[in-house]
Amino acid sequence: MKGLFKHKPRHPGEIVRQTRDLIALSETDYEETNNMKHSKRLGICPEICRNIRELKSILYGNSEAEPVAEACLLLTQEFFREDTLRPLIKSLPKLDLEARKDATQIVANLQKQQVGCRLVASEYLESNLDVIDMLVEGIGTDHHLALHYTGMLKECVRHQVVAKYILESKNLERFFDYVQLPYFDVATDASKIFRELLTRHKSTVSEYLSKNYEWFFAEYNTRLLEKGTYFTKRQASKLLGDVLMDRSNSGVMVRYVSSLDHLRIMMNLLREPTKNIQLEAFHIFKLFVANERKPEDIVAILVANRNKILRLFADLKPEKEDEGFEADKLLVVSEIASLSLKLSE
Repeated sequence: MKGLFKHKPRHPGEIVRQTRDLIALSETDYEETNNMKHSKRLGICPEICRNIRELKSILYGNSEAEPVAEACLLLTQEFFREDTLRPLIKSLPKLDLEARKDATQIVANLQKQQVGCRLVASEYLESNLDVIDMLVEGIGTDHHLALHYTGMLKECVRHQVVAKYILESKNLERFFDYVQLPYFDVATDASKIFRELLTRHKSTVSEYLSKNYEWFFAEYNTRLLEKGTYFTKRQASKLLGDVLMDRSNSGVMVRYVSSLDHLRIMMNLLREPTKNIQLEAFHIFKLFVANERKPEDIVAILVANRNKILRLFADLKPEKEDEGFEADKLLVVSEIASLSLKLSE
């Protein structure tokens, strides 16, 4: 008998449409503010939250059932057919904390949902890039909401069209600030997005760095490697090493390690009091030493500081034994020692 009274599940498209309509209703400006209308508006947000919870359950399943592919498909189609993403993002400040978390997970999940062989989220965002502006700007606007914006954006930047847009717009400049925000969890998320932007879509990154070399590395070096906090310097030096050592960025790498100013920055990082930063700087420094076409000014600096560098390297090693690191260090030391002979010939 108990099964007779179970509620029939609502159609996923219907839930999306109702959620969209409720959000629109919640944004309506009432000229009159009598108690009846005020009470009606107060009841809208809880209903939106319930719908969002139900949408999340469809996409992720629950304790009683796994997600159903057909239901996910129907939800995805309706969500992007009539532009539900934009109003959902705008509604975040009105939602309670759990609904914000659910909305973030919904948006993240929908970036992976396919209709046929199409990623409809990517197609939608390509035509609605202002939504990305909303997310990027939101990170720096309200730290209470920032983690929800970063949670959504982390998945969106997996689409090449989104990464390319951020790289080529003023949005990228915001991340030089976001990775240094005083809220550790937000700064950590921003650092993950920044890394994704500079490592995931290799052809896009290579093209961007080649065209914007001077501006990008001037900002990167000054704001992150020279003036950053410990956390910023460590994350930035690790990311820079990964970018430079990627084969797709070989031309950018050669250009970077041919700069005396860049070498000086690495040598300063090698003198940082924390070993983690020293180790990350070493992996970039070795590229300067390994460069077969070192400019004369770089050779001169390496020779002039040879003894200091060799003394520093004598004690430089990771906490765990690393044969690869020791082999690299031996090659660097050997090359620096031989530079003085080459210079005197």
